[in-house]
Amino acid sequence: MYDYYLHGKDNFQVDRDAADRVAQAMPEIGELALENRSFLRRSVRYMVRRGIRQFLDIGSGLPTVGNTHEVAQEIVPDARVVYVDSDPIVLVHGRALLATNEFTTVAQADMRSPADVLQHAATTGLIDFSAPVGVLMIAMTHFLTLQEREGVMGPLHEALAPGSHLAATHVTTEGHAPAAVEQIEAAYAATPTPIFFRGKADIGLFFDGFELVDPGLVTIDTWNPEDDETDKPAKDVGKWLYGGIGRKS
Repeated sequence: MYDYYLHGKDNFQVDRDAADRVAQAMPEIGELALENRSFLRRSVRYMVRRGIRQFLDIGSGLPTVGNTHEVAQEIVPDARVVYVDSDPIVLVHGRALLATNEFTTVAQADMRSPADVLQHAATTGLIDFSAPVGVLMIAMTHFLTLQEREGVMGPLHEALAPGSHLAATHVTTEGHAPAAVEQIEAAYAATPTPIFFRGKADIGLFFDGFELVDPGLVTIDTWNPEDDETDKPAKDVGKWLYGGIGRKS
């Protein structure tokens, strides 16, 4: 569905049908998906400029144009990136796309099994968990229930060295009609990946143990602490998503 939102070609009719149901309640979904990618790029630049040289992108989808490795390696050519996704198609196509990039690879694991995520990332030889890591969970935490949160986020936090950063975005109920939220949740409920819209306080729980950097947890149309002109956020489009970066002390 997300690939379809981004006008990609790696989707099926069942994905398009579900995405079209979401678009009925959220007509700006295509623009929002693009804004979410823009947030990812701003957050990667932010972390690279603070010394992060290795990235773990969880639930990445296909590593296509303008993704984590391209942004990081534009600034630091030997920045290391491991993409993790549960979709075997991502593994096959991603490894083919990245065959000539020695500092980037794709691993298959489900974020609900953080031990597998961490093990696969470590066995690539690209991630050293004794040094700071930039973890990206862009538009991923809203697929977890609050009951699942600690079992996923706790082990990730524990495995990270001080100085590591977590960047995440999450859909919100705030400022939106309950009927629209219910319609979108219903569309996702018919898929293998139900989605959970939440208020800011509950979204903030996913950053437990991390210190949010300025400007904190905000809608992604207002998250641009470095006045990044390359990926300047479009005002108002990103108000369906809260986003932020947390740093582990």
